[in-house]
Amino acid sequence: MEIIFGRNKKEQLEPVRARVTGKIPAWLQGILLRNGPGMHTVGETRYNHWFDGLALLHSFTIRDGEVYYRSKYLRSDTYTANIEANRIVVSEFGTMAYPDPCKNIFSKAFSYLSHTIPDFTDNCLINIMRCGEDFYATTETSYIRRINPQTLETLEKVDFRKYVAVNLATSHPHYDAAGNVLNVGTSIVDKGKTKYVIFKIPAPVPGGRKEGRSPLKDTEVFCSIAAHSLLSPSYYHSFGVSENYIIFLEQPFKLDILKMATAYIRGVSWASCLAFHGEDKTHIHIIDRRTRKPVPTKYHTDPMVVFHHVNAYEEDGCLLFDVITYEDGSLYQLFYLANLNEDFKENSRLTSMPTLKRFVLPLHVDKNAEVGSNLIKLSSTTARALKEKDDQVYCQPELLCEGLELPHINYAHNGQPYRYIFAAGVQWSPIPTKIIKYDILTKSSLTWREEHCWPAEPLFVPTPGAKDEDDGIILSAIVSTDPQKSPFLLVLDARTFTELARASVDVEMHLDFHGLFIPDAGRDPGKQAPSQEAPARAAAGRAAPRT
Repeated sequence: MEIIFGRNKKEQLEPVRARVTGKIPAWLQGILLRNGPGMHTVGETRYNHWFDGLALLHSFTIRDGEVYYRSKYLRSDTYTANIEANRIVVSEFGTMAYPDPCKNIFSKAFSYLSHTIPDFTDNCLINIMRCGEDFYATTETSYIRRINPQTLETLEKVDFRKYVAVNLATSHPHYDAAGNVLNVGTSIVDKGKTKYVIFKIPAPVPGGRKEGRSPLKDTEVFCSIAAHSLLSPSYYHSFGVSENYIIFLEQPFKLDILKMATAYIRGVSWASCLAFHGEDKTHIHIIDRRTRKPVPTKYHTDPMVVFHHVNAYEEDGCLLFDVITYEDGSLYQLFYLANLNEDFKENSRLTSMPTLKRFVLPLHVDKNAEVGSNLIKLSSTTARALKEKDDQVYCQPELLCEGLELPHINYAHNGQPYRYIFAAGVQWSPIPTKIIKYDILTKSSLTWREEHCWPAEPLFVPTPGAKDEDDGIILSAIVSTDPQKSPFLLVLDARTFTELARASVDVEMHLDFHGLFIPDAGRDPGKQAPSQEAPARAAAGRAAPRT
């Protein structure tokens, strides 16, 4: 585990050519851009949690069968402050940083006061967001950082709060065919209310970037949902969309705002203020995209924790959505660096297994239906929705399979009926050991795995002009714990799951979180400006990032 989690990774600032074995499809041209934690110690100080590490961007530029690799730390304000001080001076979610011990008592008192309503980090280490012609490194605070996908250069810092009142926002936006971006954030005790804000970044105006106009300036509130608790809003990592609806899960994995406000002075991390409440239910909020209002029926299910939505669609008056669920919030605890040691295998058994579940909600409830009756009549699922009093519906999911995480689909089917999920497979731990193609229709799967190999999130790229859902390739960055085996980019045939090629590089590659593929970009590794065609193609839903 030390090889994967404990060591700071070196940057690879100049493109290095990979050794390609096999044959990369001639049509595959572009950049695979990825993001994740790469530095966990600064000077003599160390982050407590793996998710706190400083963001390290890396990319694979694919051109005419050749692959070039490079990596660079995100030059966030957080990175700069830490490196200049040679110690961790900016707090992360699992690590509270403190002022210089040489400061006087008045400086310390001011620091305590300023942390009452925390100004969160801009260490954007989770994902990459596309917004028109621009690309942003993202995290779960209100900050994002624009980057150059070719050079990995860090550009300006953007605060969502300038455009919409949110303190936190997901790293997993959705994209529609018109090029609009949908996302969800939390507005904490704003004007006496805590609410979940669904906001929309409209498609860019042609030539707007040249005129200095960013689509972010036209961000609008799409819909707001009042939190069930003013001072304990739900944690969430993603959300779902279908053609006509938005799905937001308010789960009993909650952030205690009062504890958070005093965390700094009490000497504890913000993560310690996050707790799972197994006695509470999970509220399922459905927003009609046409009216921008929640549907009147109140849906709920058992307590659970969901990090990743897979997909959602509508069928015969029902809304179906698939999610990866956990029984509680113990997964987050496992990734404290103190647990990522020689006892990791044993520690990981204390977490619940990720389970793929399908929920089915009736969009129109028969008022004459008996209380306790099942409102779902679809023959394709065993999921149930039981009518309760006062227009409430209790949802019982169908268990599809266990051991999947970091799900990805053919994004052309996002919000539409679909069949295949491409995901990382986990066994005795939440760290992936294989890549899986799961067939929802037949409940069967195909698998790629190799000894001592730890794959990143698999990303689907469709063949140009593809008609079949699985006509394309899978890309995954593979880290190896075998010192004799270099890390590599894996290229799989998405239909058969056979290996087409791998591109090995002699670098210190890190295990990342999420990213995207930018088609037709990077003709000259590290020098050319982003392709003007790529955002348009992504907006059409062919190669956008997946939650």
